[in-house]
Amino acid sequence: MKVSVKLFAFFREGRFKIEEREYPEPTTVSEVVAGLGIDPEEVGVLMINSRHCQFETLIEEGDSLAIFPVIGGG
Repeated sequence: MKVSVKLFAFFREGRFKIEEREYPEPTTVSEVVAGLGIDPEEVGVLMINSRHCQFETLIEEGDSLAIFPVIGGG
């Protein structure tokens, strides 16, 4: 299935900004994150089609997955 993956902030370094990728069914958000070499501890927000989701959420054909890092500051 084709899914659009969008990366934000430092997750783009050495990767991409947005890319359409192929995944087998079923695939979870966690599997996508792991496949990109992103540490789950560094993930702050996950969204599918502009709605918050969890690592356990299954992606579906045509979904748009956005992965944002934890934002620090003070």
